[in-house]
Amino acid sequence: MVRNFRKGLFATTAVFGVATALGASAETLDEVMARRGLTQQDLVAAAKTYTPTGGRDEFIVFSSGGQSGQIMVYGVPSMRILKYVSVFTPEPWQGYGFDEESKKILDSAKVDGRELHWGDTHHPALSETNGDLDGEYLFINDKSAPRIGVISLHDFETQQIVVNPILQSEHGGAFVTPNSEYVIEAAQYPGVLGRGYAPLSQFNEKFRGAVTYWKFDRAAGRIDPKQSFAIELPPYSQDLSDAGKLDSDGWSFTNSFCAERYVGGIENGRPPFEAGCSQNDTDYLHVINWKKAEEVYKAGKVTMINDFPVISMQTAIDEGLVYLIAEPKSPHGVDVSPDGKYIVVGGKLDTQASVYSFEKIMKAVDEKKFAGTDPYGIPVIAMEDALHKQVALGLGPLHNQFDSKPCVVYTSLYVDSQIAKWDYCEGKVLDKISIHYNVGHLVAMEGESEHPAGKYLISLNKLSIDRFNPVGPLHPQNHQLIDISGDKMELLYDMPVPLGEPHYAAAISADKLKPLVRYKYGTDSRTGEKHPDAVRPGQERIERDGTNVKVYMTAIRSHFTPEIVEVNEGDTVEFVITNSERAEDETHGFSVSTYGVNLSLEPGKTATAKITADKPGVFSYYCTEFCSALHLEMTGFLAVKPKGYVEDQTAMAEGQQYTKDDYDKQTANNVATQEVIDQVVTYITGRNYQDFPEVVSLVEDATDQLNFAADAKTKAEDAAAKEDWQNATLWAGQWWQYQVKAADIGLRAKTYLDEHGAVKTEQ
Repeated sequence: MVRNFRKGLFATTAVFGVATALGASAETLDEVMARRGLTQQDLVAAAKTYTPTGGRDEFIVFSSGGQSGQIMVYGVPSMRILKYVSVFTPEPWQGYGFDEESKKILDSAKVDGRELHWGDTHHPALSETNGDLDGEYLFINDKSAPRIGVISLHDFETQQIVVNPILQSEHGGAFVTPNSEYVIEAAQYPGVLGRGYAPLSQFNEKFRGAVTYWKFDRAAGRIDPKQSFAIELPPYSQDLSDAGKLDSDGWSFTNSFCAERYVGGIENGRPPFEAGCSQNDTDYLHVINWKKAEEVYKAGKVTMINDFPVISMQTAIDEGLVYLIAEPKSPHGVDVSPDGKYIVVGGKLDTQASVYSFEKIMKAVDEKKFAGTDPYGIPVIAMEDALHKQVALGLGPLHNQFDSKPCVVYTSLYVDSQIAKWDYCEGKVLDKISIHYNVGHLVAMEGESEHPAGKYLISLNKLSIDRFNPVGPLHPQNHQLIDISGDKMELLYDMPVPLGEPHYAAAISADKLKPLVRYKYGTDSRTGEKHPDAVRPGQERIERDGTNVKVYMTAIRSHFTPEIVEVNEGDTVEFVITNSERAEDETHGFSVSTYGVNLSLEPGKTATAKITADKPGVFSYYCTEFCSALHLEMTGFLAVKPKGYVEDQTAMAEGQQYTKDDYDKQTANNVATQEVIDQVVTYITGRNYQDFPEVVSLVEDATDQLNFAADAKTKAEDAAAKEDWQNATLWAGQWWQYQVKAADIGLRAKTYLDEHGAVKTEQ
């Protein structure tokens, strides 16, 4: 065993030697190209996306997960998927919806008392400070039910879900104001506000749209419904929104479709919705003064619907909060330029993109120059009085993203399956590139902020058809990475997306994200606060209160404490488990056989599993994360005694008997192992390891393991003094297990120092 440890110290050198030898006999680049049929262009594209082993991406993308109810996280330019973040849907790997703490979040997401088991995520938005992405929070909507989720980017976990009490559906969410004061959520399909009933024959009179402004409390990291409000709008189908910035700060823009207010009914012989909702040449862009609306709300000029404050349409008209402008037919994206001076809108059933001038809009408002009003009395600004440019792009302009280059915007062309690059200041097309196929949204790096980063664009395509290996009738979607650093766009990479139907994505520079690598000891990750029932090693216990049993447990490589929990049939059993690890990435799981439980316990985290022991039997519990060489031994038993069971006092028979020779052999091995550990310690402490926070944390964890080893050593020696060779040998074995963990951590620290240029220090 010791020989193996010594080998481990020099494994890196040995592997390098083998790799060098293999490299000498590998194919040449020309041979690889010929064998795989690659071109020079293929190699250039591959080089632009290749991220070497241990390398990291420049940008991180948060993509909606569609029907999965989740968020997908991947890197750019590598396009490597890094994580799924659960929001509206239970997800067992991360314990979301399986631990009691996250169940509370999903319970708060019930709509009209109904528990929903899925969500349809569409439009993620990153929190902003002064109009730039700050990497602290992520917001995401659920189209299937009017809900907004709040994800902390400190740990990439959902912290909150709020349910809109007045809408019956929504699509235009989430969008944030420049300092994340509000998260904007617009209705989609009109309904009776408050989810009430009215016959469809009274659609024009009783059905309404709305835009909700959810107040975000930055200090708490939560939306505050008590400081939020909505504005009643006509029964046009509101769609996406964007908040003004700089010149247009304080205003927001929401487009719409089906301004015809048509109600279909194929079953009654009427033409379908798609016919009636696409007859007019234009729909309406809603221009809303949210800063002034906030003042109106705070002045109490609201109507309460389901205990939620709503500024009525008439009040909005009287206070000058809402204006309408004609926009291209069936628009989708409405996007404010980085300087806040222009608003770009494309119409899916048009060939043109329209660029509105905020200055011209304000001039019309100030001069009260209106073409008239809509049927509900909202002032309508003539399109010609608000337009800056209209540019013919192609078929199906849908969504827009801005470049770091001044006046450059990219627009997805759904029908043409192309991306158009164009100048919105001068109104001219600069370039086009074909994608595969039917692009919906697109995302440029930080392309919605005041300072876009440029460099890359991702086309979020609805169809992949023939791009990937066939996997049945349901195909993945295709996210295509495009290089936009030069004058001409260059397609670099196809990434199949096997998660729901992603709609939109938000991208941020990776260096703006500062996620935790471990929690403060005993943290409830769903609240960010210390868990009241967290315990440290040595404090573990089992408490009974009638038929309620509470198990205060710790998890550490490679055991749970306690390992045996005895309860009675019918008891409610609550396992409160704290991961005592401090090393990065040392996650443990917890599952009880047949009970549908799985927890994810990251270092420092405390989570709870609650079950009813409704069937007598002995059920194993185990760690579900492969955490160490003795992962399979990280187990225990929940013994559920039948009702009326009388305990048999028969002593347990040991599976194997140990002698003094066994103890001496194990002890000698432990002493030799410690010599190897000492070598590793000398290597680490002889270098500037304190300059590397990751290594400092590893050293702290290794020190904890050696402290545990010292305790086990004392217990082994005490048992040996009593000539209890059974327990002496077993405790000596546990002493060695802690040494193994310490050595493993030490070797990880050594490797890190070697790879990151640590230098020797004077002793």
